[in-house]
Amino acid sequence: MKTSGSIELSLRKFVAPEYIFGIDARKLAANYCKKLAAENILLVTDKGLQDTPLVNELELLLQKEGLAYTIYDAVSPNPRDYEVMKGAEVYKANKCNIIVALGGGSVLDCAKGIGIVVTNFNDIRSFEGIDKIEKPTPPLICIPTTAGSSADVSQFAIINNTQEKYKMAIISKALVPDVSLIDPIALEFMGSYLTACTGMDALAHAFEAYVSNANSPFTDLYAIESIKLIHDNLIYTILNPENLQARGKTALGSLYAGLAFSNASLGCVHSLAHSLGGYLDLPHGECNAILLPHVVDYNFDSANDRYKNIAKIFNLDVENLPLNKVKTKLVDYLIEFKKNVTIIDTLKNKGVKTDIINALADKAIKDPCNATNPKAPTKTDLATIYSEAL
Repeated sequence: MKTSGSIELSLRKFVAPEYIFGIDARKLAANYCKKLAAENILLVTDKGLQDTPLVNELELLLQKEGLAYTIYDAVSPNPRDYEVMKGAEVYKANKCNIIVALGGGSVLDCAKGIGIVVTNFNDIRSFEGIDKIEKPTPPLICIPTTAGSSADVSQFAIINNTQEKYKMAIISKALVPDVSLIDPIALEFMGSYLTACTGMDALAHAFEAYVSNANSPFTDLYAIESIKLIHDNLIYTILNPENLQARGKTALGSLYAGLAFSNASLGCVHSLAHSLGGYLDLPHGECNAILLPHVVDYNFDSANDRYKNIAKIFNLDVENLPLNKVKTKLVDYLIEFKKNVTIIDTLKNKGVKTDIINALADKAIKDPCNATNPKAPTKTDLATIYSEAL
């Protein structure tokens, strides 16, 4: 009997943490701390979350189980290298042996960075790149409070190099958390604009994983489902922020996007956004939303079949159109979708001027995310994309 079709048989790997998804998943943190033999916990969060009930609730859960903890909340929206180093000092001074991270992508990335430093005894900047971490990091439990970064399931950490003004990508299996507790209730404290920006961040993750030159059947499954979930639910979630079904669907979309990009990596949207975040301290999700249509336009000819599939997921009538028309329709739709989730700024509105584009492109071209972009960019290409996004 013959089999139908063919499958991809080249070598691919897939890494993921243990993750628990659903209402009250966040409340399992103390149980996991005990399972991981916690003696003193470094609880990494930020000052904004200190004003919500989430931190106090977690403290009470830890206290109930008799677990000692130290809070570190000096984390900025784009986590700085010196914030990582300070957190590592707090970890060592309090003889911690486990990290719990409660927050968005910045908090989770900072927690990962702290873990690197406390076991590898070097400045965080020395670990930039792929597989530079020699010793395992301490156990890490993540409770994400945004649906976008997916740092809670990925092998990436993005840290701002403040001396050279760019965001470093640190990529290693050692950065995959031990467990992620993904709870829609923990997302209820996001405002509508943060919901929009983090949702577009997740959408960019899924887009880039799907067209990545390192994609696989495993990552495709998650990327496609993520695109569907975010496309179908993000606007509704913004309009109905207390709807837990909607929050849950965007959280699931972010989870799927994270599993996809952690294994297929990313592309030029992120290399360009990392440069903007480091040089001008701009919000990452917002930058991704602004850049995504322009990068799709740039990449389209190198991954037209996959972009056409995405257009169909968006219910665009592209079946009998020539490819140049498909590209136009998809790019125009992304621009309109971005506006519909209330992200209307351009890079010019965010303070990007033509006289710094060369410097931005010079930093972006060095980003490792370019390696898996479907089209190998040049510095001139990246500068052109910046100019088009002004």
